[in-house]
Amino acid sequence: MQQEIIVYYMSEKKNNLDELNKMLENGWKVINQRPMGCESGTAVYSLVILEH
Repeated sequence: MQQEIIVYYMSEKKNNLDELNKMLENGWKVINQRPMGCESGTAVYSLVILEH
């Protein structure tokens, strides 16, 4: 089974890295990752494909 997640990082308080880390702890593995462009300037977005 595969699942995608858009990981974002705007600051230490505004990100979803915990969500990604929990999935990795539960046996999901990253099979692909691609940076995504954005116009906000300070935010970073990445498309991550996971497999379980």
